[in-house]
Amino acid sequence: MTLTRKSIYLFVTALLATTASTPANFAQESLPGDGKTVQLVQTNDDTGWILTYIYAHLLEELGYEALEPLTLDIPVAFQSMAQRDADIYPNGWFPLHNTYLASVEPAAETVGTIVSQGALQGYLVDRASADEFGITSLEDFKRDEVKQAFDRNGDGLADLVACPAGWGCELTIAHQMEAFGMGDHINPIKAGYSASMADAIAAYEAGERILFYTWTPNWTVNELVPGEDVVWIETPTIELPDEQQELADSALVSGVDGCVNDPCQLGWPVNDIRPVASTDFLAENPAVRALMEDVSVDINFIYQQNAAMRDGADTTEDLEQQAADYVAANRETIDGWLDAARDAAR
Repeated sequence: MTLTRKSIYLFVTALLATTASTPANFAQESLPGDGKTVQLVQTNDDTGWILTYIYAHLLEELGYEALEPLTLDIPVAFQSMAQRDADIYPNGWFPLHNTYLASVEPAAETVGTIVSQGALQGYLVDRASADEFGITSLEDFKRDEVKQAFDRNGDGLADLVACPAGWGCELTIAHQMEAFGMGDHINPIKAGYSASMADAIAAYEAGERILFYTWTPNWTVNELVPGEDVVWIETPTIELPDEQQELADSALVSGVDGCVNDPCQLGWPVNDIRPVASTDFLAENPAVRALMEDVSVDINFIYQQNAAMRDGADTTEDLEQQAADYVAANRETIDGWLDAARDAAR
């Protein structure tokens, strides 16, 4: 028989309870998640999967049985919580996912912040080409010599590794391509992101020119280091979908390593990574709400974990171990979160 973290925890709890001197001591050892399951959902962007496994680990310490995560497209992930097919999505990006959240409110809501103002987004080119052609902005891809240099499939347009259909970034890229008049100059590639970026990295290593969208934290910036291999370029102006326009000021960012200018007009608001959950589930589980209000994850750990995944440590067992290691390394802080969650359930 294989012992899970939850079964071990419950065994120890039961053992302690049998030695307690009064029934009150036994009550203190009960867990808010006893007899309950929780369904986590993750999307087909694996850079955020580690957050799912950290949440699963913490919820199991509260006594919940964390079911195998559902992997869904981003819009479907939000709908799944509204419909109670899933309970928690740990890797919401805001304001990027504002549209999806608005479509399911009040049936789902954000609670807490995992990474504050740590999620950059924008467009990058290989540094050698930026130097050769003087590329500082997407506007430079209207120049024939630049457009032709980045045309990898012979259609006369510069090829941009973009985002798959249905991702929040796909909608923003489409909006910007139209706003900047790039339809006759750039071809956004909307295939699977990881495969498209792997192809771009191979092309770069073979001496070819590359143009791509990315975000942080992401394994791409470990493979192609801004300022060394690639540079962030600017957008001609700041043009965002209506639901993001009020955050336009945050699309001009100071101190971006590897940008062509400082401050850098990335053209994308800096995002917070925030978990989203079913409102009904939260009402039924005050301990989970309390936990979500406290949980944060060091962005440097996410960078390192993404790099490890890229190097092959990407199985379920690997992710579970990486999550367990993070919890162990931050045990004192996390015990405080768990104590607060247990208090909220009393």
